[in-house]
Amino acid sequence: MWKPSTTLIDFSRCLCIVDNVTGAVEFLLLGFSDNLQIQPLLFCLFLSMYLVTVTGNLLIVLIVSSDPHLHTPMYFFLSILSLSDVGFTSTTIPKVIWDIHTRNKIISYAGCLSQLSLFSLFAFLDSVILLVMSYDRFVAICHPLHYSVIMNPHLCGRLLLASLSFCFVNAQLHWMILLPQTFCTHVEVPHFFCDLPQLMRLACGATYTDYLLMYVIGAVLGAVPATGILYSYTKIVCSILRVSSTGGRSKAFSTCGSHLSVVCLFYGTGLGMYFSSTVFHSSKNVTVTSVGYTMIVPMLNPFIYSLRNKDIKRAFQKLLSRSV
Repeated sequence: MWKPSTTLIDFSRCLCIVDNVTGAVEFLLLGFSDNLQIQPLLFCLFLSMYLVTVTGNLLIVLIVSSDPHLHTPMYFFLSILSLSDVGFTSTTIPKVIWDIHTRNKIISYAGCLSQLSLFSLFAFLDSVILLVMSYDRFVAICHPLHYSVIMNPHLCGRLLLASLSFCFVNAQLHWMILLPQTFCTHVEVPHFFCDLPQLMRLACGATYTDYLLMYVIGAVLGAVPATGILYSYTKIVCSILRVSSTGGRSKAFSTCGSHLSVVCLFYGTGLGMYFSSTVFHSSKNVTVTSVGYTMIVPMLNPFIYSLRNKDIKRAFQKLLSRSV
């Protein structure tokens, strides 16, 4: 519901919702259903998913940092991925939970810009870290004798620094696309967070060039990591098929199984959200697809890596025994 401090101002055919005190534009995140009967269910559902996501990912970080046997490039980047998932989820879900609890879905213009920048930063960081992890698996399987030389701590640090730099540039690009826009039609956002395609549809002066730039940036920044991952796994599969023993093949595939599952889940839901926002104009389709991308994927990642990884299980048992 809207606060009493908002005023409707009509500029010919444009309608802006402006705060009386600050003069800042505010957005109304429509989110999910307004049915009061299911609000407690939604609150409990999203709160439990968020707690499971944060707990599972932070537990992965704790396990990796506490066990010296896991201080390898593979698990180092796995802990970075877990931290990125915590940040990615925390960008949107706490706001959703708070909106359901207070029944106040308003977000300020500055808050919307901040949420958009952080969302694009952590989403792209997930994608780049998955690319780096696929390169790590490529070196481990295709060049096992040179693995320790190639994947040295200095290279891991440079890869992480480069990943963070690209992610900050990506966030700034999304921020710069939205910043010049004026919002003078409807400020009701048919989403549960500030999504750039949805916001661009509400902008008054958005041109075809703005839309083209937005989708080109999204496609390029999404295609580059995906192409690198596909290339790495093509080389990995070719290398595995040259292994003569069945046991060697199964061991090599098992080392890539968890990462490949996360990659398919991440890009499957991500592409679903991307195409649903560009092809379909139904806000329900976009919202439902975004739930899988922003909530389900970060929640499942710790389970995928822990259930199929003997090293993680062993380190977790050691951590439990020390705590007991």
